[in-house]
Amino acid sequence: MTASSFSAEQVAGLLGLTPQQIRAYVRGGVVAPDRGPRGELRFSFQDLVFLRVVARLAGARISPRRVERAVRGLRARLPGDRPISGVRLDAEGSHLVVREDDRVWSPDSGQYWFTFAPRPVAAPAAPPARIEPLERGAEEPALEVSATAEGWYAFACEIEATQPEEARAAYARALAIDPKLAIAHVNWGCLEHEAGRLADAESHYRAALALESRDVVAGFDLAVVLEDQGRSDEARAAYEHVLDCDATCADAHFNLARLCDRLGDAAAALRHLHAYRRLTQS
Repeated sequence: MTASSFSAEQVAGLLGLTPQQIRAYVRGGVVAPDRGPRGELRFSFQDLVFLRVVARLAGARISPRRVERAVRGLRARLPGDRPISGVRLDAEGSHLVVREDDRVWSPDSGQYWFTFAPRPVAAPAAPPARIEPLERGAEEPALEVSATAEGWYAFACEIEATQPEEARAAYARALAIDPKLAIAHVNWGCLEHEAGRLADAESHYRAALALESRDVVAGFDLAVVLEDQGRSDEARAAYEHVLDCDATCADAHFNLARLCDRLGDAAAALRHLHAYRRLTQS
């Protein structure tokens, strides 16, 4: 057996599903594994990654039938040379969507979602005065309400989903008051990461790690953004640093297993997959 070939029983064990559930997903067309010499199902790493997403969606109360329908829609809309396992399928409320770069679309209908209009949210209690991003060289204005690093940080957390630009400015205010507030760098980095500004995200994650070298969240996010930039060797080292800090980080083991498989290190891939299985089944 190679690192990129798994039986239904092995996949079930790794993902916390039953072999019957795995075979039901195959019958429903969710994945299309290869067949072994005796006709047995053999799953690739890409199949494993995609089934992990399916299992997470099931945990979010998305029914298997809806997932199957979404997958059929995906197969009909993707180019023939693009594997379905390379698509990012996610839940948006009660809907299934595909996320690609800055686009979100429905696998059922193929229609794009407009994401520029934020959903209305309740105003935070006792917010700071309205924030405007500072221009280069501008003098810091006097702050009026909640003028503490923690106040600006809390405000940024509350608005970042709907007002990312103002959230960035609030994180900047927090760091201007307390340059050692590492979590503000982490959250600001996540905003840049989601916006596709990978170099900026990396800079913030590294700034957080410079302040708190064993911050597992910052380390994991750094590994992901390095991987997203195609810097596989650096990403591997970053994931390994995360595991040096916290050997129980299951997601780091899973991502590192996938990365090692892609780098051709089958032994390391299997080792980290087994660690992921132990952690998620305990």
